[in-house]
Amino acid sequence: MPMSKAFEARLYPQLEEIAAHFGTPFHIYDETGIRETGQRLKKAFSEIDGFREYFAVKALPNPAILAIMADMGFGFDCSSVAELVLARRVGGRGEDLMFTSNNTTRSEFARAMTDGGSIVNLDDISLLGILPDVPEPICFRYNPGERRTGNAIIGTPVEAKYGVSHDQLIQAYAEAKALGSKRFGLHTMLASNELDHTYMVQTAAMLLEEAKRIMEELDIRLEFINIGGGLGIPYRPADAPLDLEAMGASIFDLFRQFSRETGSMPKLYMESGRFMTGPHGALVTTAINRKEIYRTYVGVDASMSALMRPGIYGAYHHITVPGKNDSDGQVVDVVGSLCENNDKFAIQRRLPTIVKGDRVVIHDTGAHGHAMGFNYNGQLRPKELLLRPDGTVELIRRAERLEDYFATLDFPADLLETRIDAAFARLAN
Repeated sequence: MPMSKAFEARLYPQLEEIAAHFGTPFHIYDETGIRETGQRLKKAFSEIDGFREYFAVKALPNPAILAIMADMGFGFDCSSVAELVLARRVGGRGEDLMFTSNNTTRSEFARAMTDGGSIVNLDDISLLGILPDVPEPICFRYNPGERRTGNAIIGTPVEAKYGVSHDQLIQAYAEAKALGSKRFGLHTMLASNELDHTYMVQTAAMLLEEAKRIMEELDIRLEFINIGGGLGIPYRPADAPLDLEAMGASIFDLFRQFSRETGSMPKLYMESGRFMTGPHGALVTTAINRKEIYRTYVGVDASMSALMRPGIYGAYHHITVPGKNDSDGQVVDVVGSLCENNDKFAIQRRLPTIVKGDRVVIHDTGAHGHAMGFNYNGQLRPKELLLRPDGTVELIRRAERLEDYFATLDFPADLLETRIDAAFARLAN
């Protein structure tokens, strides 16, 4: 959601000092807000024994942030070897880690299953044949196909590349059991940035129904179900927030009924990323140019390489100018410097009158902001800062430098002379 008044109160009084010290642009994250959301999440699901959040590392892959998650007792949802390495750097081991990948190689699974291991969550039934060993526990990602709808961000399940189909699900667990596995979990991920809590309740109900079917047909017990991520945040001021407490109460009722029917109570896992950190981050930029042609353009010192969601999704991110009143504004486009016309943070939006030197704050960048950065046009990704509860501000990732951009061009010569090349060389001589 747009920055809370509490976050603004912690940040804005010292924003000029922070900008003068560190320079803009930068992403800044609010540790107090992150911890408050974490406690709220745990409280909402406290009646379900074994509830655990596995923070989606892809949302904000910074060790300082992951250390906060570990301190709150959360695990980590990892989709790559790099994310596993990051989570292990802050102490994640074994079942602290959920490795959910797709189109995965044997060597990647080997990395997931060594150095303390992880929960391996398979995206495809055929992957059983490339595992270096049979992990414990083992989990499958379920894709219900036409049985459920998705949403605009993630697409509908029937067209999604992820997961085991409904008709394959029993076979997947049967094959895992035949290979010797004795511990099992069930996972799905169907929506992204979902603000209707009833959708997530329906997802939990669907997984419990499938868990019951698996138990009855194969005589195995599911240790946990994982409803994935997708808990949404209201990017626009008028959007209603997700009712987390109602979601928790409704899912607990489902678990209690499942226990009565089966005599078994699985653990509940989820993989929130955006919900945990999204509202607690902002991209702080400085206005460096005004251009008056067919429209008024406000140029800032960041580009979509620092926040690509508006450019690729048309996503809305709220924008404020500290110290200026929105009612005294004009309609502008807020743009970066890339040679792409979609390098825009806001299009035809009424904002306070912005002049060169103003600080422009782009809200809700605490998830899928810096993490989705790129280097087109030779743009260098900005620094990341952490606003600590005591008011101090810590640099937790420096800005990229030119030497970083050119680092991959520094390598020993390596030339493969093919037989065709050799034949041409002989002909030339």
